[in-house]
Amino acid sequence: MITVYSVSALILAYLCGSIPTAVWIGLAFYDIDVREYGSGNAGATNTFRVLGKKAGIPVMLLDILKGWTATNLAYFIGVSTTGAQNSTAYTNYALALGVAAVMGHLFPIFAGFRGGKGVATLFGMILAIHLHAALLCVVVFIVVLLVTKYVSLSSIAAAFTYPIGVSFVFPTPIRSIVIYGMCICLLILVTHQKNIERLLKGKESKVNFFKKKTA
Repeated sequence: MITVYSVSALILAYLCGSIPTAVWIGLAFYDIDVREYGSGNAGATNTFRVLGKKAGIPVMLLDILKGWTATNLAYFIGVSTTGAQNSTAYTNYALALGVAAVMGHLFPIFAGFRGGKGVATLFGMILAIHLHAALLCVVVFIVVLLVTKYVSLSSIAAAFTYPIGVSFVFPTPIRSIVIYGMCICLLILVTHQKNIERLLKGKESKVNFFKKKTA
């Protein structure tokens, strides 16, 4: 049932996702708009690349928090309109809120609709939806990153892990979660199209977050 509260929550979720943490932190503390450097994206990976881990870690954590917070708005608003917290209707509403936050990150109203690729915000969303599958994605991401040093490839591998996790490793009876997992794969492929092209050409940049900068 569509109510003023449910629509307001969707708008709030989008606005939460629209908070351009990479842009604001870069401008506030470094006088740099990260979108003008590196990959041109307003996300955690490009912040690590351009400004280093002191800026990258807060951006990553805040972007994850955006997705987690927006999705959990369903707990405060959705239970009264969708029923019990473990119901399919509640989960669908939480998914809708999370998607709104991701769209906000991709197309932030507070930063001229030029955002990031949404990986960290997506992760915050799946943390709120299915914790065990989210942790499995973390393991896959870290393993692939340590082996290849490609953040983009690690993100793609983690994205494809999620639908496998909710379908076979930690199966869920709620079909919309599985469908959402498949949509994640499609979204990550679309947002990482240029990265995939560079990977195929052997031109994708490798990242070492723990490497110290030389003077």
